[in-house]
Amino acid sequence: MTGRYIALEGIEGAGKSTVAAALADHLRGRGVEVTTVREPGGTSTGERIRRVLLDPDGSVDPWSEALLFAAARAQLAAETVGPALRAGAWVISDRSVYSSLAYQGGGRGLGLAEVRTVNELGLRGVWPELVVLLRVDPAVGFRREEVRDRIGGDGIELQVRVSQAFDTLASAEPDRFAVVDASQELDAVVARVCEIVEARWMTSTAT
Repeated sequence: MTGRYIALEGIEGAGKSTVAAALADHLRGRGVEVTTVREPGGTSTGERIRRVLLDPDGSVDPWSEALLFAAARAQLAAETVGPALRAGAWVISDRSVYSSLAYQGGGRGLGLAEVRTVNELGLRGVWPELVVLLRVDPAVGFRREEVRDRIGGDGIELQVRVSQAFDTLASAEPDRFAVVDASQELDAVVARVCEIVEARWMTSTAT
């Protein structure tokens, strides 16, 4: 694959969607072809699964939740992310497989290794090269969320466990993760994320 796959990660209220969009705009301004995706979703199948997963009135067993996320992600990898990377585009993703590791593996207590195995089977090597973890205190992130979906509605205790799982993942894969303080002003967060990507790759955008 000749493209680059960058995932924006973090707990609820970290600012992932906004920063992902700003990073995509920055890269396009540098002449880079960019495909943006979100998880769950990004395909017609994935969007239907998203409605089930995030319905605030719904009830989903933890392992059903993990498998539904994995199914939506496998479809996204096969239909959108993989083809874009092979065509040489960069992919900017609002969440990725690391959300499942943190939320279902850590937050729900299903196990990081177990959830990783389920997702590896479906992704078949389509895996983020860079994960930008937007770190924010769970209480701050929780206050930022005015409208909560089913998972956000499960309370701050879940967000604390997820935050801890993200920190564990970042410590285990320091070459893949870049951690950014998302409690700063938005402009500062965006500037830092763009700086990280520039430093890592922008000297060789043609490769």
